[in-house]
Amino acid sequence: MTEQTTPAHGENSRKVFIKTYGCQMNVYDSTRMSDALARDGYVQTEEMAEADLVLLNTCHIREKAAEKVYSQLGRLRDLKAARNREGREFMIGVAGCVAQAEGEEIMRRVPAVDVVVGPQTYHRLPEALSRARAGDRVVETDYAIEDKFEHLPKTDAARTRARGVTAFLTVQEGCDKFCTFCVVPYTRGSEVSRPLAQIIDEAKRLVDGGVREVTLLGQNVNAWRAEGPDGREWGLGDLLYRLADIPGLERLRYTTSHPRDMDDRLIEAHADLRKLMPYLHLPIQSGSDRILKAMNRRHTADDYLRLIDRIRSVRPDIAMSGDFITGFPGETDADFEATMDVVRAVKYAAAFSFKYSSRPGTPGADMPDHVAEEVKAERLERLQSLLIEQQAAFNQSCVGKTVSLLLEKPGRFPGQLIGRSPWLQSVNVDAKGVEIGDIIPVRITGTGPNSLYADMVLELS
Repeated sequence: MTEQTTPAHGENSRKVFIKTYGCQMNVYDSTRMSDALARDGYVQTEEMAEADLVLLNTCHIREKAAEKVYSQLGRLRDLKAARNREGREFMIGVAGCVAQAEGEEIMRRVPAVDVVVGPQTYHRLPEALSRARAGDRVVETDYAIEDKFEHLPKTDAARTRARGVTAFLTVQEGCDKFCTFCVVPYTRGSEVSRPLAQIIDEAKRLVDGGVREVTLLGQNVNAWRAEGPDGREWGLGDLLYRLADIPGLERLRYTTSHPRDMDDRLIEAHADLRKLMPYLHLPIQSGSDRILKAMNRRHTADDYLRLIDRIRSVRPDIAMSGDFITGFPGETDADFEATMDVVRAVKYAAAFSFKYSSRPGTPGADMPDHVAEEVKAERLERLQSLLIEQQAAFNQSCVGKTVSLLLEKPGRFPGQLIGRSPWLQSVNVDAKGVEIGDIIPVRITGTGPNSLYADMVLELS
């Protein structure tokens, strides 16, 4: 879970507290909802208790996600009752994927909820709140016909600057892959790409607000397709080349990718663009071809490994990240060992791993031979132990290297700043004569449990 808030300002403004669960796309969506609400007179607050509106931006990817939302809504119901006794407005909204999947059920179970909006309709949030104040209880979960991004207000430079020197930028939504474990096609819809001009305009606005690094987002980001200025269809690789030409935009990243959509042009971008950071999140989920087929991944373990070899051949310093699921229905000990073999072959710098979680409405939920929870847990523990070992080894391999560091925020100690390495590691450095937003050369001197340590140097080696 992530939680993103910015300080409130203006004593007479309405205040909104946004709690964000789940992926980076939800973080991006929360910032855009904040932009839309700002036009309606809301400022964000870090204190739920002082908010006039609490908005839960939810995730449905894991088991019990909905239960967590209902638990939170129970607490908010009590807070709303207390506010009502004081004669003060207090509104509750639910957004995101749980809202999309269970909108009517949320309204039935929790009468205190005023507004429910899905991921494709959050641009209608101000209108929905206005209707709720007039006495309606609003559910907006139909897929919008209009382009929501065209209807969202453009972020001004001051708001962008307050959010920091890195930013997310959604370029693609939805997924057509229909992996049998995944709810995304049902909650986010089919694959849709934003137009090129819209993306470039937003990127330039981010840079004007002081952003130095942009991470392109999509449920399947490398499926992005749009018409280019030359009249031909552009893919994500073409988009990266275009973004790299924007003055002041110094770093590019993208996530999350599907192996089937890593085309030649995208691999070329990793070879040619120094602004494209040498870090790639490329999920495989399982190393067993039998399980991959059951998951409907439509690639084999060998396909995946050969793809990584191609990428590493053009960008030898690239660090790999991945996603893994243990205990998918029918997974045997041999299937799990095949996953461990892939992990040993790739040597990941980072990874996300989970026990299989049955999601209602997905094909996986109806498959036979579900794996016992204790077996899932034992396999996950073994997998995570290996992944943690690999991450520690990768971090240790960085000691002694001189790398570029984008300074993002103050550290815990006077004179200390924290930045991100090209490989997305958090790095602490005692920095003099520099400021947040600068990209400086540092020499990695040591590793900690969750970050690296570095000294400033005069120039990159």
